[in-house]
Order: sequence, then structure tokens, then C-alpha cells
Amino acid sequence: MAEQELPGVLILDIGGTHGVLEDIAALLKKHFHLITMKEFLGNKEEISKKIQSVFVFECRPSIDRELLESLPNLKVIGNSGVGVDHLDLKMISSFGVKVTNTPHAVADPTADIGMALMLASARRLVEGTVLNL
Repeated sequence: MAEQELPGVLILDIGGTHGVLEDIAALLKKHFHLITMKEFLGNKEEISKKIQSVFVFECRPSIDRELLESLPNLKVIGNSGVGVDHLDLKMISSFGVKVTNTPHAVADPTADIGMALMLASARRLVEGTVLNL
């Protein structure tokens, strides 16, 4: 499938402080034509019709009414995190747009950290480390 045939996905940027990680961008490129927010803002008229999805990475780009109104063919917002509390689901659904997330993506690592913190607390590991400094 040629790049121009792929559906467009809006992302904040690739790399940098708040952009999508390079590995994730490479995966997205297999299924989407990536459009950065800078490209979108530089040519809203033409590009807005190509965007069918927004990929939210670390709560960016921010999804507001103005953005939704400017994307007439938007179908889905994919959130890379577990929660969607930073998204106004009622407003988004009023535009007929679906929201997805990855609810189990960090379940095992979170459980591991929780267990490590409980064990460290029970064994007073932090106190022992601080006293030995």
C-alpha cells in the first residue's frame, strides 16, 4: 500500500522532548501516513481532510473542540496510555469520534513496582540505605 493511500494520523512530533518515540513512529508508519502538528498547522486546509486518526502520546497533542472541528474525517483518537482522564470523552463522542487506549499495557510493570515498594517498606531498605551514606 503506497503512503498516499494510508490513512493519516496526527501526532505532535517524532522524537524530541514530547514527541512520539522513534520505535513507535516506525510502527505507526507501517499502517499510517504520519502528519506532525507542525505540518498540520502549516497547511490546515489541505491536510485536515487526510487525517482520520490522532495518536495521543504523553497527553499530546491536546484534544480540544477547535482541533476536532478542524478534522472533518476524524474517526478515532488512540491514546498510548492507560487512562483517558485527560480527554473530554463526552465532547469527543459528540463529534462521532471513538477513543481507544491501552488499559493493560503497564499492568505487569505496575504490579512489579508495587511489590518492590511493599517489600522495600517491610524490610526498611530505604532507611538502611540512607543511614549507610
